Amino acid sequence: MNYRTRLYSRFSDIPQAQWDALVLASHGGVLHPALRHAYLLAMEASGSASPATGWAACHLGILNDADCLVAAAPVYLKSHSYGEYVFDWAWADAYQRHQLVYYPKLLTAIPFTPVFGRRLLAQDDKTLAFLGHALFELAQQSSVSEETLGLRTSSWHGLFLDDSDLPALADSACMKRTGVQFHWQNRVPGSEEQYQDFEHFLEQLNQKKRKNIRAERRKVEEAGVHIQVLEGTEAKDSDWAFFYECYVTTYRQHHSTPYLTPDFFVRLRQTMPEQVVLFIAKRADKSIAASFCLHSSTTLYGRYWGALEHVPCLHFEAAYYAPLTWAIQKGISRFEGGAQGEHKWSRGFEPVQAQSMHWLAHEGFAEAVDRFLAREGGGISAYMDELKEHNPFKQA
Repeated sequence: MNYRTRLYSRFSDIPQAQWDALVLASHGGVLHPALRHAYLLAMEASGSASPATGWAACHLGILNDADCLVAAAPVYLKSHSYGEYVFDWAWADAYQRHQLVYYPKLLTAIPFTPVFGRRLLAQDDKTLAFLGHALFELAQQSSVSEETLGLRTSSWHGLFLDDSDLPALADSACMKRTGVQFHWQNRVPGSEEQYQDFEHFLEQLNQKKRKNIRAERRKVEEAGVHIQVLEGTEAKDSDWAFFYECYVTTYRQHHSTPYLTPDFFVRLRQTMPEQVVLFIAKRADKSIAASFCLHSSTTLYGRYWGALEHVPCLHFEAAYYAPLTWAIQKGISRFEGGAQGEHKWSRGFEPVQAQSMHWLAHEGFAEAVDRFLAREGGGISAYMDELKEHNPFKQA
């Protein structure tokens, strides 16, 4: 079979059925919500991730003789490092101090979405190897010439990669970086049994952690607030409008600008509502806060939260406890609570390593970054060990 590569400057040019077939093949038959065609298309078509916002698409596809996708990867030409959640600002600053140009850079990631999953999508090991080779070749060519992308790039970065992605990059001189996220597992410690309900989960925590969570939930209840769960097919226009108001308000409270446009959420509601769930906090009939999650058949992904008024501990209830309760009811195996957040650990979320790969064209800086990553990785390992020594579960 002869393969050829193609770069797509618009996600809409990629056949939906072929892309989603690769997502399914790469995830054991599970349709990862943040990697499906509808999600990435919504990012670009809504103007959330576009050339105007510093995300110029140059998605890589591998096609066979029948002009059908057999492998693909989301790739962006980035003019900044916002919305990535793996921070390389110090690297960019070092380039600038040495009169070198760091941006644009090549990025293989899901815009504004730090969730685990494959970034190199392929139908089998052979096409995965070809994709990895083509991706590295793209990075090399664009770093020495403007002919490929119209701009010379400094580097390539692959974020929140799955273990299965790594063999395809083994010969590419990429450097591995590790970070930490906190994920909840629907698994009774020491067994393969799933939790029966939220109280069953609490019973597995040590007394102090269990007592704290019950106290937090009691504060929300005493404030007269309850959570309404709306799966995407049930949510109305008014529910989505309220959630977006909460989302924007949270960014404004942090003196920041929201990444995602209203049209992004409109498109999700229209194209993939079955993989969305909203948690609306209400006092009587008045909505006061909301959180937004994505989900597959196996995993819940916590994404955004916001509130129009302050209620003590409401963030934990709407963004963690209510989603956990829903996940247990649905038999969901894992809940990814989002980037960072050590506060999740004391609430039953376990530390897991997040990994990314980085390639820098400048040999001197590549050597310096490699040394930095070795030191940083040692610190991450020690941090993970320390967290595990103070496991919040009784059976620790």
